[in-house]
Amino acid sequence: MKKYLILTLFFLWSAGLAAQNSLTYKVGSTSEQNLKVVMNASQYSGAVGFDDRYQGVKGSPRLFDTLVTSSLLVSGEKEYIRMQSDLDVVNNRLVFKWFNTDEMMEINSEHVTELIFHKDGSDLVFRTTREVGLDKEVEGNKFYQVLKEGPFQFIMIPDKKFQEADYGRLYGPDIRYDEFKPVSKYFILGTDSLFHRVQLTRKSLIKLFPDKKMVIESNFNEKTAVDPEAEVISLLNKF
Repeated sequence: MKKYLILTLFFLWSAGLAAQNSLTYKVGSTSEQNLKVVMNASQYSGAVGFDDRYQGVKGSPRLFDTLVTSSLLVSGEKEYIRMQSDLDVVNNRLVFKWFNTDEMMEINSEHVTELIFHKDGSDLVFRTTREVGLDKEVEGNKFYQVLKEGPFQFIMIPDKKFQEADYGRLYGPDIRYDEFKPVSKYFILGTDSLFHRVQLTRKSLIKLFPDKKMVIESNFNEKTAVDPEAEVISLLNKF
């Protein structure tokens, strides 16, 4: 019964919103094929088992901690589904709220080809690491944000590390809360068709592109960069 309810709710959601010019959305009865994978969606719980003696937890495993208007491209399909969603970057899940209810649901990252968040006047494009080569392994099929397309593609894998409270030791740090700490990872596509992990520093960029040393030194300095991501994008456009 729940399978048919999911299908109905997603049909109402996708049919009730206008499509953006740059994306194609499937509407009407034919949307069933586009939604067949989400019929297996399960209830979402971002809870982690915490000791009641702790003072709680800071942060969450989610990217935005709020639902954002987004366009989902399901694996094997060519048209998008419009929804309100967020990413659980720790457990590699797309999470969303049922239309007109407070029930949260989830879809594993294996079923996602592309997800575009329409946030603050910008389109934030996310894909998964399933079909890309990384020089440093990551745990599971992670979502990554495309910061720059084309040659020397620049991506960021948002992730969070769970740090437990530590207040039981005599000379410990007396941290009475658990915390999800952001630990984003950056990669640039090299000439070998492999994504290489980099730090947003001169030293790291020069190590990856030794033949571009003069360009990097003339155009990038992490110590004075106001927006390192934007300045790395600008630098890569000069290569």
